[in-house]
Amino acid sequence: MSRDRVVGVLLLTMGLLGIVVYGWLVFFSTWSWLVLQLTGFVAVSGILVLVAWIGYVLASTPPPEPIEDIEGQVEEELKGVEEETEEKAVSSS
Repeated sequence: MSRDRVVGVLLLTMGLLGIVVYGWLVFFSTWSWLVLQLTGFVAVSGILVLVAWIGYVLASTPPPEPIEDIEGQVEEELKGVEEETEEKAVSSS
């Protein structure tokens, strides 16, 4: 059996076991209210951490250069390349 299959079977087994344990904790244990509170807290916290991370990335990333500046740089590079090609053509003739 390949390593990928072993990992796949292990993940499948753990997932199904987790569903059974979580179902028992929610529906049949005396801690069901605490389990639901923790589940809600973890879910909402995860979403809010994602929102905070996106906000941090947006706030800390410098804005891109305007297109006009990039176009000017490209035109300058093209002129330089054209001049070099012309010089090489003249010198090789």
